Formats: sequence, C-alpha cells, structure tokens
Amino acid sequence: MTHTISRGKGSRTIRTAVAIGAATLGLVALSACEKPTPRATVTVGSDSASTEAACYEDNGKISQDKVLSCTKEGTDTSVTVGQGDLLRIGVDPEIAEDGWVLFLNGQPAVTDRITKTYRSFSGDAFFQNGGDQQGGRPQSVQLSIVEYDGSNYRGVWNFELERESED
Repeated sequence: MTHTISRGKGSRTIRTAVAIGAATLGLVALSACEKPTPRATVTVGSDSASTEAACYEDNGKISQDKVLSCTKEGTDTSVTVGQGDLLRIGVDPEIAEDGWVLFLNGQPAVTDRITKTYRSFSGDAFFQNGGDQQGGRPQSVQLSIVEYDGSNYRGVWNFELERESED
C-alpha cells in the first residue's frame, strides 16, 4: 500500500517564510559584526602578545591629536622583557604596506617608517629613557605601533612592556 503526502499551498508558504526569515537573520547578524582590525604582535623569547588596534580608521584619516590620545590609552596586553632580550614586533601585511613607526609612552621613538612585517630590537633600548624619580630605569613602558604612510595616520596598537626584575 502506498501513501501519498499532499503538499498544498500552505506548506509552500511556510517554506518561503522560513527561507526569508533565515536570510533576514543572516543579514542582521552580518551587519552587527565589525570587520576586525589588522593585528600587531610583540614577542620576547617564547612569550607573545597580540592585539587589535586601540584606534583605527580604514580611510587613513586619524588626526595627529587622536593618535597622541590613543598612544596614551592604557592596555592590558603586556609582555615581560629581560635584560639582553630581543623584542620582535610583527604587523599584518596591510599595516606594513602603509608603513609604521613606534611611540614610547606617547612620544615618538622610532620615526623612520618601517615597511616590513617584522622587525627586531634590543629590549634594553626601550627602558633607557624616562626613568623613575631617582633617575633609574622604568619598570614598564607603553609601546605603541602607529600605522603611518608618511602623511596620514591609520591606526594605533598598544602594548605594555614590563621590565623583568633583576634579582
């Protein structure tokens, strides 16, 4: 014995409504998501810290005042640097394409534009200036990677570099 299930106009209407509803929810979900910013990474030995931008504009139009403000924002992304350690900085290719410079504690530190995705520095160099009240080296500094094409700023990535205690 064969049974036939008839599908009337009602089931077609329900399927159409479900399809439209699913498509609408998908569009709403996509519009709620922001495209993530490019990432920057700081590595010392086997320790690595990576972050998205504190400030970022796709059109490359961040004012100098906004950049200075962003380089002074706090961050919870940190890495410990010991005496003699090599500090490696890596940026996404789209940051390197425009070029980038470094700020320490909100002040320009390396102003020659870097156009590579990777650069190494002596970690000791970041703790030479701006010491404590007694003239010693600081325990921590804020490193900011600033995307800069030579005329326009596009983004700022902040890291806290903590000096390893010399016990």
